[in-house]
Amino acid sequence: MSEKKIVIDVLSHATSAPAQGVGSAFLEQTRLMEELGKEDFTLLYNKSPSKADIVHVHSVNPDFYFKMNKKTLSVCYVHFLPETLKGSIRLPKPIFSLFCRYVVSFYRRAKEIVVVNPSFLEPLTRLGIEKERITYIPNFVDERVFHPATPEEKEELREKLGIPKKSFVVIAVGQVQTRKGVLDFLKVADRNPDLFFLWLGGFSFKGITDGYPILKKEMEKKRKNVLFPGIVSREEMVRYYQLSDLFFLPSYNELFPMSLLEACSCGLPYLIRGLSLYQPILPKKSLVGKDNEEFSTLLKRLSEKGTLYQEALSVSKEVKETYSRPHVYRLWKEYYLRILDKYHKNK
Repeated sequence: MSEKKIVIDVLSHATSAPAQGVGSAFLEQTRLMEELGKEDFTLLYNKSPSKADIVHVHSVNPDFYFKMNKKTLSVCYVHFLPETLKGSIRLPKPIFSLFCRYVVSFYRRAKEIVVVNPSFLEPLTRLGIEKERITYIPNFVDERVFHPATPEEKEELREKLGIPKKSFVVIAVGQVQTRKGVLDFLKVADRNPDLFFLWLGGFSFKGITDGYPILKKEMEKKRKNVLFPGIVSREEMVRYYQLSDLFFLPSYNELFPMSLLEACSCGLPYLIRGLSLYQPILPKKSLVGKDNEEFSTLLKRLSEKGTLYQEALSVSKEVKETYSRPHVYRLWKEYYLRILDKYHKNK
């Protein structure tokens, strides 16, 4: 297998809606394979599955459904479960139910499944997907793109973007959705007028976003210490991370947040809600809160940049080292070789 390049047909429309973690994960994974795997793999994009050894599906678009057939070795990259769609999009109940059934059928149709969080394993087996077909490979980010700025660069960035130079800047990144905890983020900002808060992201799904009217109204309120730059380019996103002091995500439901990895890669400590799905993927010493009062207390302490801040920085560095490009590439290479071998034995 290793003597001949393995051809992978990548099927994806993951970047069709802006500012999604799924799109970021797709870009990172394919760039990883093109750069570190150029001697072992050839990537095609939305071509003919019949010309490929492996068909790797990154998004659940209907035009990919029938390309996963008996003749192809299809891999489906699972970034979300039907249950995690609640709080993300708002559709009439019959349509939402139909879409969830479609997603389940899509996953079942693939020969192999890759999950970004090991906590997905049990829910997928409950949906009728055999455990042997599911493999966990984590997300990662490119440290060449997402990296810390020097103190001088940080000050310059703040000046360019109109961010108070001496403020303790708290950043969150993600689509503006109910499940992301945007309303809690704003309540915490109201409790801490001496801190400055940034939420990077917008309504990727526009009017069908869950909680759209309330969220839009709250975002439009004038707060002196809150800024919503909206959906920005990847390059701009890096700058916002670099000028910040802390990553804060009060989300109620996550998968494997790319934004947290990006923040760690840029040298930011993080504060998150204590979700059970974080337990298998993040260090036990991660700084977590359970409600807005606790978040506020922790933010006040962190803004002093004392012992707690330094401890949180140490945890962030651990995350950055764990989800490195070379390590994740080895996992993908071993995976592709293994499933090819398994597929040919079963033919």
